[in-house]
Amino acid sequence: MELQLQHLSKQYGTKHAVRDVSVSLSPGVYGLLGANGAGKTTLMRMICGVLKPTFGRICLDGKAIEELGERYYAHLGYMPQDFGFYPDFTAREFMLYMAAVKGLGRKKAKTRTEELLELVNLGGVADRKVKSFSGGMKQRLGIAQAELNAPDILILDEPTAGLDPKERVRFRNLISDFAKEKIVILSTHIVSDVSYIADTILMMKDGTFLLQEPMATVTDCINGKVWELLVGDREAAECSRRFSVVNLHHEDGKVRLRMINESAPAADAVTVPPSLEDLFLYYFGEEAGTERSE
Repeated sequence: MELQLQHLSKQYGTKHAVRDVSVSLSPGVYGLLGANGAGKTTLMRMICGVLKPTFGRICLDGKAIEELGERYYAHLGYMPQDFGFYPDFTAREFMLYMAAVKGLGRKKAKTRTEELLELVNLGGVADRKVKSFSGGMKQRLGIAQAELNAPDILILDEPTAGLDPKERVRFRNLISDFAKEKIVILSTHIVSDVSYIADTILMMKDGTFLLQEPMATVTDCINGKVWELLVGDREAAECSRRFSVVNLHHEDGKVRLRMINESAPAADAVTVPPSLEDLFLYYFGEEAGTERSE
């Protein structure tokens, strides 16, 4: 299976939310990274048929999705960023309702509902109302409904936003379990959520792709540009003013700085292997909402 985006653009007046995006996707996990406003959600909504492109087209195995119609949507599972729940439904009622919307027969709907609620660890609370669920429980219910029709293409828009670290780890593991033999597109601005599970990174800025690279080689472009330096408080403040400091850590009265710079920021600075977060900050700087250690 191959999903092809061909010169895809979405324009609102003179503003381009997505501009001339082309990529071919085969089964695997794709981390769609970018700061807020980069165009990620618009791109995903076009893939899901919620928005119509201004230019370009989307094809599945060479056929435009407009030609495929319902046959395309049968392959698709979607968890939008702001997923709407019916608060007075129980988890089981909600899943059965979504199964009916997706056209599943009654027997299959019941079987899939029970399987998926157990898989996302909600089987024991299947008869509780959704309004009583925590954020993490709602997100797990969201991915369960996206999997009801056993889709070949799974689209997840900011699925871990607002979750605590424990819930995010649990959710990442769920995505890994669901990802086998599928095209999975995971959009986020939280770098650690894709660094563990993505096979390929698609990085967006201002509606276009900055890069499309396998995870194994995605940071090669900043090799030799990430530095660490152990300094005192006064020198740390000076370095923060002069250079792009991506991380700092206080240890034994000193400050360990991690910086991105084309050349050594100081004589005793040493190069270190770059991370995906370093790459993200190299492109986005302060507009990026990433996690940093203190």
